Amino acid sequence: MSNRDEKYWYNLASGQVEFGMISPSVDRVGPFDSEAEAARAPELLKERSRAWADDEAAEDAAKGQGAE
Repeated sequence: MSNRDEKYWYNLASGQVEFGMISPSVDRVGPFDSEAEAARAPELLKERSRAWADDEAAEDAAKGQGAE
């Protein structure tokens, strides 16, 4: 059993937390160290997505200022 088999995953299709790599990889996100963290996966994904978008916007703004 690999180390990833001993972690928690969030199944995007069912909305359920799973222990180990049970569902197909296209349906799951993770790994997470705890069941509680995996249960927060949708919220964590939104937070990370917002942070990446903010970073990209800041980079784009910085590039635009240097292009003059």
